[in-house]
Amino acid sequence: MLGGIIAAVFLVAASTIYASNYFGLQRHLNQVLQGDPRNSGLAVTVHHGSYVNPSVLVYDLRSVAPTNSAADVFRVLWQYSERVQDQRFTVVELAYRGKTKFLVPGAPFQTLGRQYASQNLMYLIRTFPENLKSPDGSAAFPQWEGGLLGVALKQFTGSGIWPRHLWDSEDAPPPTETTGRPNGDEPWNSS
Repeated sequence: MLGGIIAAVFLVAASTIYASNYFGLQRHLNQVLQGDPRNSGLAVTVHHGSYVNPSVLVYDLRSVAPTNSAADVFRVLWQYSERVQDQRFTVVELAYRGKTKFLVPGAPFQTLGRQYASQNLMYLIRTFPENLKSPDGSAAFPQWEGGLLGVALKQFTGSGIWPRHLWDSEDAPPPTETTGRPNGDEPWNSS
């Protein structure tokens, strides 16, 4: 009898956790992925930190098709941030196949969502890497100083490199120092 009660409590708790993650997070991402044909080929899951911590969002890129580019990866993140812009997160973990690659403080992620529809997309692409942290909390990219043209060039280099580093794996060539593209070629994950 006691075993049945414990199993029932466990089942209710697991169902509640699943429902919270699906209806609060994953459902919105599924709508983003299905709502734009350019998002075809990307597989992404989202959930709360450890599935139970609502102040942490884990954005987990599971796969990238050979036809997808870094722009596709970034666009899905933008579109999703727009969908959940009213939700408050302390931190967003950007992961690839379960391994956290970057951290984004919650406020910049929320700002990204608010600005997606109205801000110049080139500005968002250029400035987003400044908000990225390494998993240890240190800055993932340097803060650049200097003239507008030089800073913009460095920002664009960072914006091209970060999506590639998100899904960087042993089966993909590393990005080049100057372009951020693997071997300087498009699409980003081609051989």
